[in-house]
Amino acid sequence: MKKTVRDIDVSGKRVLVRCDFNVPMKDGEITDDIRIRSALPTIRYLIEHDAKVILMSHMGRPKGEPKPEFTLLPVADRLRELLGQEVLFVASDQVVDEAVTAAAKALPAGQVMLLENTRYRKEETKNEEPFTGQLAELGEIFVNDAFGTAHRAHCSTAGLAKYMPAVSGFLIEKEVKFLGDALDNPERPFVAIMGGAKVGDKIPVIENLMKKVNTIIIGGGMSYTFFKAMGLEIGTSILDEESIDLAKDLMAKAKDMGVEMLLPVDTVCAAEFSNDSRKTVVDRDQIPADMMGMDIGPKTIDLYKKAIAQAKTVVWNGPCGVFEMPSFAEGTRAIAQALAESDAVTVIGGGDSAAAVEQFGYADKMTHISTGGGASLEFLEGKELPGIACLEDK
Repeated sequence: MKKTVRDIDVSGKRVLVRCDFNVPMKDGEITDDIRIRSALPTIRYLIEHDAKVILMSHMGRPKGEPKPEFTLLPVADRLRELLGQEVLFVASDQVVDEAVTAAAKALPAGQVMLLENTRYRKEETKNEEPFTGQLAELGEIFVNDAFGTAHRAHCSTAGLAKYMPAVSGFLIEKEVKFLGDALDNPERPFVAIMGGAKVGDKIPVIENLMKKVNTIIIGGGMSYTFFKAMGLEIGTSILDEESIDLAKDLMAKAKDMGVEMLLPVDTVCAAEFSNDSRKTVVDRDQIPADMMGMDIGPKTIDLYKKAIAQAKTVVWNGPCGVFEMPSFAEGTRAIAQALAESDAVTVIGGGDSAAAVEQFGYADKMTHISTGGGASLEFLEGKELPGIACLEDK
């Protein structure tokens, strides 16, 4: 267990908080502020306990140089609205300069300031000096609450822990609890649903989960690589050619380990990758040579819903079809609905799965939705995340 902000005296201290404010933007406006709202419990706790709160985050990929389209100024504006108080934003292409340092040192207790995009500095992603030391000069305590970047060893996610006491915020605490409990102490039956396009990206996760689950459900574009491994015709469906043998190995491993691996039994096919394309539903061994699989079919939906209905713990990572297109969203929507109606602990592993449950209106019915796509994948893979490993143990 890692220490959290509850385990350290923050009163009157300058507290550097790494958040994940990497929010989607359009024409200078924030289109979804869930990541900002996810950081509020930690920020409010610090304000209430008289800390001097200095927030930092990256946004996008400015690649080590200041780019106005990646400024965090809109985040400061949204934070003011959400917190109902002033949030000081000292713009600096260097992120930390004399004016920023002076402002941080003069910050009164209970007040909040936000630094400019940490990735304006090329040292950030390399975890190099002098940037880490310059950031460290601003604070006395480091709080990491950016689960979405916890799998990266950057100056602002891991480097600062060398300089000062380092603890987690409430968001990281929550992520580690739900993902950790699902992996290490699940109520059974434990079902994992793995979707998405590339098998290669998910192999280590599937291998790790196979040691822990009772059933593994395969959906999405990766299904067709498994079909190919079974010797089936997949038409023009997406294929992760390099992973055909890996898919074959995974099926054999699941059998040897007594893990039930469910693959689609029918599929929704389309003539082309378009919402308006001609489509048909066929069994998995009847995919026409000139068509591509776009979603799981109705028989597969029924099969998967039965497995979910019996589960006590479900982890879901990756959609079951091209859910962004209404014509091919039914499979993913049905899985989201089955989870919403289930009495199991339901953990959604970030990324597209999180976007899907949000899109279909089931987000508030899930036990936990992870804020970190890549980080949650690496956590499920059993990897140590540098942004969490660097924090103090209880």
